Amino acid sequence: MAWEGIEGHDAIAADFARIVDSGRLGGAYLFVGLGGVGKGTFAQKLAKSLLCSAVESGLVSCGRCASCIQCDAQTHPDYEVVQKPVDRTTIPLETFIGDAEHRMKEGLLRRIWRKPALGGRRIAVILDADAMSDEAANCLLKTLEEPPDHAVIILVGSSLERLLPTIRSRCQIIRFGSLDVETITKVLLSSEEAPDELSAAAGARMAGGSLERARQLLDPAFAEFREHVHGLLSERPLRGVTISRDLTALVEAAGKESQPRRARLRMAFEFVIEFYREALRMSVTEMPIADATLRAGLERWSGEAEETSLLLGITLDALESIDRNANLTVLIDAWTALLERPKLSQHA
Repeated sequence: MAWEGIEGHDAIAADFARIVDSGRLGGAYLFVGLGGVGKGTFAQKLAKSLLCSAVESGLVSCGRCASCIQCDAQTHPDYEVVQKPVDRTTIPLETFIGDAEHRMKEGLLRRIWRKPALGGRRIAVILDADAMSDEAANCLLKTLEEPPDHAVIILVGSSLERLLPTIRSRCQIIRFGSLDVETITKVLLSSEEAPDELSAAAGARMAGGSLERARQLLDPAFAEFREHVHGLLSERPLRGVTISRDLTALVEAAGKESQPRRARLRMAFEFVIEFYREALRMSVTEMPIADATLRAGLERWSGEAEETSLLLGITLDALESIDRNANLTVLIDAWTALLERPKLSQHA
């Protein structure tokens, strides 16, 4: 049985169990890996297990004690989860040290130093850690370097490169691997998120190791758009106006809220990145593509490796711009313009 119901990371759970049993639990950890593989859920389950009053060994929470119940309800006085606000592109400074009127009198960094109220630890889980503002990250440095003896701080992120080197150096890095197709298929079926095994397996194969991505691909709108955009990308000359119009429509269908709109655009750019990466891989290895949808588009692709690499770089830059609070309509138009004339990006 998977540790605390989280598939794919039993080895990491076993390592933590041995660390805790030997009394060598550290004060600062960084969980890093592909988005949608369970890092955040693992961090929160770990916190619950560390705070459980009934755990003797094995690091499995009882789920029944007062501590476990409070953790589930997010009311435990010694446990806190921080993440990027839905209306912001970064975790703001005030999350850590309070707002302008209460500087250093409120915030996570003040609370983490308080004596534990119920047990022997205070635990903070910082989700979206690679979305911390530079000011917030710099404020966190000192506490990560010398955390109080009773504290455990767990940062969760998808990109080491987007975290300050000083943050990385102060944490023990735990790398979470991608999930295999069988694991993703099993989860989709057990949670009844896929209508049948064939659909679950198809979504798992296209997910690139991410359960979150597999769930999104089960949405017919995303699956159809993926096939559509791969077809458009394979055409020459590239129909930038069509791509821009269709991508804008996909984003606007998410409603007026910023977060779901950005999530849709991020997924669409990932489809494009998938196309160009596989095109590059094919040009080097000549290995067949198992995914029928992707294969159909790539069979019509005639771009040289240099051009493909340039188009991939343009799209990776656009993907990063989503989290920099860029205007999405302007971003889409600029990106498609560069796809049509990629050489311009070298001089931008």
